[in-house]
Amino acid sequence: MTAVYQRELRSYFTSVTGPVFIAFIMLFVGIYFIVYNVVSGVPNFGYALYGVSFIFMLSVPILTMRSFSEEQKNRTDQLLLTSPASPAAIVLGKYLAMLTVMAIVCAICCVCPLIIKAYGSSGLASDYACILAFFLLGAAYISIGMFLSALTENQIVAAVTSIGVFFVIYYIRDISGFIGSSALESLVAFGAASVVLGLAVFAFTKSAYTGFIVGILGCIAVLGVYLRAPGMLEDAFPRMLAGLSLIYPFSGFVFRLFDWSAVVLYVSVSVFFTLLTVLVLRRRSWA
Repeated sequence: MTAVYQRELRSYFTSVTGPVFIAFIMLFVGIYFIVYNVVSGVPNFGYALYGVSFIFMLSVPILTMRSFSEEQKNRTDQLLLTSPASPAAIVLGKYLAMLTVMAIVCAICCVCPLIIKAYGSSGLASDYACILAFFLLGAAYISIGMFLSALTENQIVAAVTSIGVFFVIYYIRDISGFIGSSALESLVAFGAASVVLGLAVFAFTKSAYTGFIVGILGCIAVLGVYLRAPGMLEDAFPRMLAGLSLIYPFSGFVFRLFDWSAVVLYVSVSVFFTLLTVLVLRRRSWA
């Protein structure tokens, strides 16, 4: 894992990828810092970071799009898969290298609360907690982008897909407001989601039988709930969608409330998509 980590980290700074990612985010951090904290005099660095969180949709694909897709395109993934390193070590090495680049961004951000403190009042503890949440949010986005990169050998496809997924994640709480809250509407929505999940399982495993079983079991389960306790489905699907938002939990840190549930959410998403990437690599090594 160490060799993969060093190789990846070196590649980010011997190419333009790492510097462009850092410069792109820091440009907007600087803009929001000046607007909110310098010009408007808001003694809370969290407002600037909350504004920058929108930029993850465009900046993270810069970092993640080449992580695995380039290996597949150049056929160097076969060298990695036949090396002594396990798929888990390969994925962790690449992921930790990207996290290191993200950590550099956060380390630079740590100067901003000190500037605010030097020229006024500032809650350093809450500002640094917000920077920690910003890092964990970035880690979650990076894990998703890395997984999507592992699914294709085309960097452009990986980048565009990541932007589309991040766009949905960013606005999913608003999207949930347009979905009906009745039990019947939730039944239809959960049924459609079960079908989509079955198709995703089929695409992932290449097993039509497994995909069909997952899809049909999901439909049967939600139909059973509807027939026995329809009240449980009222407003259930919109609430589930709202719960998938990664941005909304970050707002608690902006208002100086340390939210452990948000930390657990970000860590869980990071672990989940990292494990999915490991499974993709293992499937490829068996093929």
